[in-house]
Amino acid sequence: MSERKVLNKYYPPDFDPSKIPKLKLPKDRQYVVRLMAPFNMRCKTCGEYIYKGKKFNARKETVQNELYMGLPIFRFYIKCTRCLAEITFKTDPENTDYAMEHGATRNFQAEKLLEEEEKKIQLEREEEELNNPMKVLENRTRDSKMEMEVLENLQELKDLNQRQARVDFEGMLDKYKDMERRQKERELDEDERETKEMLDRALIKRLRDSDSEEETENAKDEGRKHTADKPTDILTTDGNAGSQGSSSSVVVKKQKLESWERSVGSLGGKGALGSLVVRKKPQAPDTQKGAGAAKPVSSTASASASNGQPAASQSGSSLSLLGAYTDSDDTNSD
Repeated sequence: MSERKVLNKYYPPDFDPSKIPKLKLPKDRQYVVRLMAPFNMRCKTCGEYIYKGKKFNARKETVQNELYMGLPIFRFYIKCTRCLAEITFKTDPENTDYAMEHGATRNFQAEKLLEEEEKKIQLEREEEELNNPMKVLENRTRDSKMEMEVLENLQELKDLNQRQARVDFEGMLDKYKDMERRQKERELDEDERETKEMLDRALIKRLRDSDSEEETENAKDEGRKHTADKPTDILTTDGNAGSQGSSSSVVVKKQKLESWERSVGSLGGKGALGSLVVRKKPQAPDTQKGAGAAKPVSSTASASASNGQPAASQSGSSLSLLGAYTDSDDTNSD
């Protein structure tokens, strides 16, 4: 079995190839070959589309009495894949293509039709120039104009290319990159400034809120103190606070006086208590009542001296006047 696949077979020394009888085969004999459809076609019998590249087991034969520059032309027979109708086409060495014979129609090919149309126009032009010399002149002038237009367009393209070649693309890219970098830096600076402004606003708002909270708390504390301290507590306070110093006593006295005026009203003004209290008119001192009149003055003076307060300040304030009136009434009643 291994001898079946060898390439060089054994020939005996007495082998004579001229003694081998030659077979007489017909010139139009056919061979079965495997090929692919060279173009898109459509069967005329059933309308089946056969696309380019589809494989067939075709029969090949040499066309008789047809040559192109000494090259033989071959014909191929295939069958439709649907209705088994016979389709034939042959080689076209003139156009380096295949030509359809019968059984099917070749599908539309724009390139081939365009080439055929150009060839047809060229042949018609040559025929016209042979019989009409004026037509030759017109065609030459038209061709020269077209050549001039083509040259002008070509020169414009060359100028445009030179202009573009002079442009420094790397420099343009560097400028664009610098512009982008500056834009990004500007955006970052704006973002930082905005965030800083927002933080400052938030801080100011917090400070204002804290200040308002402190003011409200202080107002609440003062309100609580005012509600806790009665206006009449000033009358019941002990007078021994004057021994702590003249400055502290004056401040305490002013605070008590302000609280009294807020609650009751000032004696010297037109308040409710000032309208009720009437000043006594000074009377001529009698000899009999001199000692009695001098007693309250001395008692008030001694009281003021013991409390460490000057007599002038007591006489000027409404509280001292009120105390003087009460003392005078008590002495007179006594």
